[in-house]
Amino acid sequence: MSATFKSIKSLQPLLDRVLVQRFKAETKTATGIFLPSSATQSPLPEATVIAVGPGAPNKEGVVNPVSVKVGDRVLLPGWGGSPIKVGEEEYHLFKDAEILAKINE
Repeated sequence: MSATFKSIKSLQPLLDRVLVQRFKAETKTATGIFLPSSATQSPLPEATVIAVGPGAPNKEGVVNPVSVKVGDRVLLPGWGGSPIKVGEEEYHLFKDAEILAKINE
């Protein structure tokens, strides 16, 4: 089940949620060969952070900020996340703890 919205700017993640957009799989190789859809069906584990929540409070009530910021490239698990559709684009909401790594270049 996925939610559908008119504008991505209308979404502000709450608590320790992170809104990401997965990278799209290449449909053509560098040499120009088109790949069949069966070769590009699984989602890529990399994504770009679109928006972040302020963080979640710990047991003492102190808010722990999320570990990524808008524009970061991250590594995601192959499962999880809540899909959100905006027009033809698909985004996913993950908890900060579900993100596996931040990709530094």
